[in-house]
Amino acid sequence: MLPQGVHVAHPEHLFIGGRWVPAHSGRLIAVTSPDTEQVVAQVAEADEADMDAAVAAARAAFDHGPWPTTPPAERIAAFRAMIAHLRPRADELARAWTAQIGGLASFAGPMHQGALMALDGIAGFAEGFRFVEQRPSHAAAAALIVQEPVGVVAAIAPWNGPFGIMANKVAYALLTGCCVVMKPSPETPLEAYLIAEAAEAAGLPPGVVNLVPGHREAADHLVNNPGVDKVSFTGSTVAGKRIGQVCAGRVARCTLELGGKSAAIVRDDFAIDHAARLLTGTITMMSGQVCAMLSRVIVPRARHDELAEAIASEMRAVVIGHSDDPTAQLGPVAMQRQLQRIEGYIAQGRASADLVTGGNRPSHLDRGYFIEPTLFANVNNADAIAQEEIFGPVLSLIPVEDEEEAIAVANASAYGLNGSVLTDDPQAAWRIGRRIRTGGFGQNGLRMDFGLPFGGFKQSGVGREGGPEGLMPYVETKTMLLDGMPEGM
Repeated sequence: MLPQGVHVAHPEHLFIGGRWVPAHSGRLIAVTSPDTEQVVAQVAEADEADMDAAVAAARAAFDHGPWPTTPPAERIAAFRAMIAHLRPRADELARAWTAQIGGLASFAGPMHQGALMALDGIAGFAEGFRFVEQRPSHAAAAALIVQEPVGVVAAIAPWNGPFGIMANKVAYALLTGCCVVMKPSPETPLEAYLIAEAAEAAGLPPGVVNLVPGHREAADHLVNNPGVDKVSFTGSTVAGKRIGQVCAGRVARCTLELGGKSAAIVRDDFAIDHAARLLTGTITMMSGQVCAMLSRVIVPRARHDELAEAIASEMRAVVIGHSDDPTAQLGPVAMQRQLQRIEGYIAQGRASADLVTGGNRPSHLDRGYFIEPTLFANVNNADAIAQEEIFGPVLSLIPVEDEEEAIAVANASAYGLNGSVLTDDPQAAWRIGRRIRTGGFGQNGLRMDFGLPFGGFKQSGVGREGGPEGLMPYVETKTMLLDGMPEGM
């Protein structure tokens, strides 16, 4: 069973050691549409034995296979062959995303075309990367700094952006000479199947790319496997802390891209109607299910009520509908447990702040995981709705006295992933942005470029993905001091 227009050759198999093999348990993962609450796909479910088999295959490919020592230019060519296989399947990727998490079809196409363009960019970064560099040294005639692959990488991707995030991890791993075990979210496994098919079509050596969809217990087993040299994880801070602890126990490497509770500071020079449109359009993007989402709005107290009224007016005009409805501006959230989580936070918000609009399921939709865009005003920054990641279309409006308090409130968070200031003054944006403790910051909205480094401060993560800097977490630096330069340098 697969969504219409999505073609996966072996959905009831795993990809381990270059072969499509049945799952050890014979069980299947059922994927449910958040639009209809009906099963739309089934794929093989990997258990602990399958995870061990995938790690063993990747370990053998790294320790005894040609991939780690393949010249970088040849690795880049093989990866570009994968991109060439994926590019004609952009529509399938978009359909898979829409079917699995209810992402708007109108947004799915550009999103996945952009993700494929980003892969081209990563290949370009690898072309300019200095895998071997000569340095001056008083200790030897030839001093060489060598960047070698870190080893076997467990790539664990979330459900909100399953293709772009997983493909990014696979790209950096392969281009540096690592071997990879893909563990997609059980809610969105289909994109990883298409990546595995691309690796197979490109002729990558057996075991270099492996695919094992599974649930939490199997994922924990994968992270704990001593054959894994590095974990690259994108997901919740709670899960990331657990992974970090496991990796620390055996000094394994890890990159953790975790949660956020990012703030948008509204300055006095920015028009209220413009701010309302921008903030409403942001919080409803992907139903608010974006780690870098601007979910806290910090506004001068004198403008608070006017902005609340303007945002409420914009939110009430948002068209809520099924993901294939071309007029819809807000689709469902990804799954029932996510809807219940959001409703739980809304209940907390009703008790601590002013509910201005939203907070209910839309009356015209009798099935699916839909929730109205929701605005709370007069929020205390210490409240749960201002401190904890909701991951839904819920916006908190926090009044402050002045710019100094705005900066202090923005920084008063366990997270530090993203941020913004709404202002017509670039100099003010620069000044304020330098004082906000986040990995990313933009003027006038949620601005991200995955060709540039992406990651967080504080509990929003460890390390960076994106840009040429994204290659560094996948290599180990070796210093070689020789009595002469080797040939072929």
